[in-house]
Amino acid sequence: MKRVAAHFSLLSVGLGLMASPLTAERNLIPSLESIPDVCPDRPAEPEWMQSIALRDAYQRVLVQDIYRAQNLERIVETASCACETRFPSWDEAEATFREHHASAERWEMLQASDRYNRRANEVRLAAKAICDAAGNW
Repeated sequence: MKRVAAHFSLLSVGLGLMASPLTAERNLIPSLESIPDVCPDRPAEPEWMQSIALRDAYQRVLVQDIYRAQNLERIVETASCACETRFPSWDEAEATFREHHASAERWEMLQASDRYNRRANEVRLAAKAICDAAGNW
């Protein structure tokens, strides 16, 4: 009987130790409704981007890349990282897409995405420094 009690005690302790990492892991599961730490009132992507067909997702990615490049460049140009500067409406990026890229072939849009990413990366460090100073990175 003592043996059974000892095994039960060991099993209880072992399960207790196993439960705490599991609980910690459960706390790390991301929520689908995450609220950003910085500038929580960001404008939502245009509806058409959110409901775009998977086969056309490269169009959404291009608009996102345009948006990111324009915003990082604007931060550096104005030396301001106010939320309205860092996360403005999507209108300008959407207009750029429609004026310059909407009728392009898929491969041309992929090349354009690459160019916008390069532009964004060129000013990213300068924009980050401005935003770090403002507490908005």
